[in-house]
Amino acid sequence: MRILFVGDVIGRPGRRALAKILPRVVRQHNIEVTIANGENVAGGIGITESTAGELFGCGVDIITGGNHIWDKRDSVSFVSSCDRLVRPANYPPGTPGAGHGLFTTRQGNTLGVVNLQGRVFMQAVDCPFRVGAKLVEELLASTKVVLVDIHAEASAEKLALGWHLAGCASAVVGTHTHVQTADERILEGHTAYITDVGMTGPDRSVIGVKTELSLARFLTQRPHRFEVAEGTCTMNAVLLDIDEETGAATQIERVNAQ
Repeated sequence: MRILFVGDVIGRPGRRALAKILPRVVRQHNIEVTIANGENVAGGIGITESTAGELFGCGVDIITGGNHIWDKRDSVSFVSSCDRLVRPANYPPGTPGAGHGLFTTRQGNTLGVVNLQGRVFMQAVDCPFRVGAKLVEELLASTKVVLVDIHAEASAEKLALGWHLAGCASAVVGTHTHVQTADERILEGHTAYITDVGMTGPDRSVIGVKTELSLARFLTQRPHRFEVAEGTCTMNAVLLDIDEETGAATQIERVNAQ
């Protein structure tokens, strides 16, 4: 099974770039299923039904979320009703939407997806390690292939989760920091891992934000409203090859396309 996981899509520039780039990459690499983190797809923060629809329309099959998934007015109703979106599973009981799911790929294979949120430097949620292990075990009863998106700030927390799920999950990929890391590898137990996939958004920016606004905030230590930058965009992603018979990852490769 060949999976493309796309880093956080940032606002309108990211959506436009994805629509331009993704179909070409899917054809070039013979992708079976495409997953994208979409928690920043609406105005750089949050997600809406219409912006998610743009992602689905350009070839994204499944959307994962993060701590900003609730930041738009209609987020709750949309997250509750969309069966192709998973939000962080380690939110309290009763939270709208699903934190994990089983999906059928274009080739008719079954894929399990889990979305988790980290706790270091982020708001208090349930333990991603315990919740993640439990959900991966549940999904393995129905499929050999399970991918985990760990949406977190701290590199150490992400890597620790990778080792915690090594030999169980087929892949553990990090999102949230918008900066692609160069530590892609296959962990013991044939689990593919990368600390952060990166982002799909403007190159001349600070993690997607206009540089002058981000600089003003750091220089003055006063609040400044963030706005998504414009200009040339890059799609950061990872290409994953998974043996659907065993769930073992055989390759993880960074993809950067314009």
